[in-house]
Amino acid sequence: MSNLLLLLILLPAAAAGVCYFVRSSAVRNLTVLATGAILTLASLGLLSHGVFEPIEVGSILGIGSDFLVTVLDFALLGVIFFYGIKHKSILIQAFTAAQAVLLAWFEIVMVKHEAVPALAGDQLSLIMVLVISIIGSLICIFAIPYMKEHEEHLHLKKSRQPRFFFFLVLFLGAMNGLVLSNNVLWMYFFFEVTTLCSFMLIGHDATEIATRNSVRALWMNAMGGLAFVLGMMLVYMEAGTLNIAAILTSGNQTALMLTGLGFLCLAGFTKAAQVPFQSWLLGAMVAPTPVSALLHSSTMVKAGVFVVLRFAPAYAGSFLSTGVAVCGAFTFIACSALGVGQSNGKKILAYSTVANLGLIICCAGINTPLALTAAVMLILFHAISKSLLFLCVGTIEQAIGSRDIEDMRGLYARLPRTALITIIGILTMMLPPFGVLLGKWMAIEASADSNIFIVVMLAMGSALMVVFLARWAGSMMATREEGGRCESQPTLTRLPLLILCLGAVVLSIASPWIYNSLLAPWLGSAPFMVGFGSLESAHGTFVVVPLFLVLGLGLLYAVKAGSGYRKVKVMPPYLGGANSSVDGTYVGPMNGDVPFAAGNMYLGELFAEGKLTPVFNALAVALIVLMLGGAL
Repeated sequence: MSNLLLLLILLPAAAAGVCYFVRSSAVRNLTVLATGAILTLASLGLLSHGVFEPIEVGSILGIGSDFLVTVLDFALLGVIFFYGIKHKSILIQAFTAAQAVLLAWFEIVMVKHEAVPALAGDQLSLIMVLVISIIGSLICIFAIPYMKEHEEHLHLKKSRQPRFFFFLVLFLGAMNGLVLSNNVLWMYFFFEVTTLCSFMLIGHDATEIATRNSVRALWMNAMGGLAFVLGMMLVYMEAGTLNIAAILTSGNQTALMLTGLGFLCLAGFTKAAQVPFQSWLLGAMVAPTPVSALLHSSTMVKAGVFVVLRFAPAYAGSFLSTGVAVCGAFTFIACSALGVGQSNGKKILAYSTVANLGLIICCAGINTPLALTAAVMLILFHAISKSLLFLCVGTIEQAIGSRDIEDMRGLYARLPRTALITIIGILTMMLPPFGVLLGKWMAIEASADSNIFIVVMLAMGSALMVVFLARWAGSMMATREEGGRCESQPTLTRLPLLILCLGAVVLSIASPWIYNSLLAPWLGSAPFMVGFGSLESAHGTFVVVPLFLVLGLGLLYAVKAGSGYRKVKVMPPYLGGANSSVDGTYVGPMNGDVPFAAGNMYLGELFAEGKLTPVFNALAVALIVLMLGGAL
């Protein structure tokens, strides 16, 4: 078991070293492919083994594991501080120096350094390892042909791919280490590794905007790291242990303990880009698309929600728990509203990501078995659908030179395969009986046991999200032209897209059994019963398999009914009696022919990003202060 766990954590680090130091592109590509395959098999092997009690890791390469992590902690902080100096960021320097001083005091003076089992695995950890290892590996594989074309577009004299793949692959090992950690100090170390990796990847292209956004991401996440250290110190002062399993079962909810847990949640908020910290993740969209996909789906931001979820049992039933739920629900509705006014595909996905992360955090705050079920379901299915959509946007951008959804109008006529996969990905985000909608239904049902304000925010946020997702999908199908031949794509581009698309559908069909085998044992008090391919509870029944059967029959009927529509005469759009004699035009001013054009409404006056963001940020700060103040 120890060997399997270390493989999941250390193999990506070793593979990252190969990618960086061996400059052969063939060796690098083979290393990425082999690492992805091994991580996938290892994660499935860990799942087949099942949950396991916390285990100790004696030494790594002959060095005590706890001592090695401590040394690497300070080395990592030194690297981050160096970049703070390099980019002349006082905030990075201040937050990193404060972390180093507090961590030194904590390690030297406060901690007794008793033997703490370093790694543990419950159902939550196993699901996270699957998400990281499989989806993350597919994204890394997609990056192989993508980065080749990306660098050709930039006309680089010297390839930067060795450094790019170093941090991309290292990310996977850091995330596996974080979700498997049972020692708070280990979790903190991996938490900070993800901070450095994201900084390096966001600034990869070395343009002015990329550098500026990477620096912002670094100082915001360095602030989250400082909150983590403060929370860790306060929790240790009260609990007297670094053992996460012991902390979760202690039942200690003193003011000091809840304050420490509140700071840990604040660290999770920054990492998950919750309002008012969302700007770093929105800025990350300047990075190459595989970076965006990795950050938004299976790493980095999921580290934030994982921290909040991991410590949820320790603050259950407290005011802090309610505060976490309100903060998450507010982020959900705020970012759903901000997404309505966007036409940039990546920015739409970014706001959608932050909103859904807010929904997951809200579920952690509601903290009932039903809410926790919703949270884990959303983590799983959101990761699949969102990684698929980001990779689709990257593919479309390289094909048409734009990520604006207005430029994707009628995309099916030009790129039928990519357009169809993108539309399926969008549908899995917003329609029943797909997994993301199932998770949202569970979240709204769970919020009914909380308070009316959370119910309203979740319902309104869900409605707003449908607006901008449906608008995007409709635009791509808005064509009267017959779809051409499927576009040619490199195998390593097409394969991840097809696997993720198929996974989003097949796993949604299997969601009742996923719940029964993975989540029900973790929850103790299971809120659902599985019957006839449906999830049944006192709150209601979500019909999964029967609805998929109806959906399949409806699709077959639609295909048959529309099979002959190309043979009928295509009429121009009716323009209120003003059609001219030239197809596609209408009679305009001075009786001239004006071309007909279709476009979406973005309701800029109501959902203006520049006007709403400062207001939402101020409200979010007030809610966070109230959350931490209530813990005291």
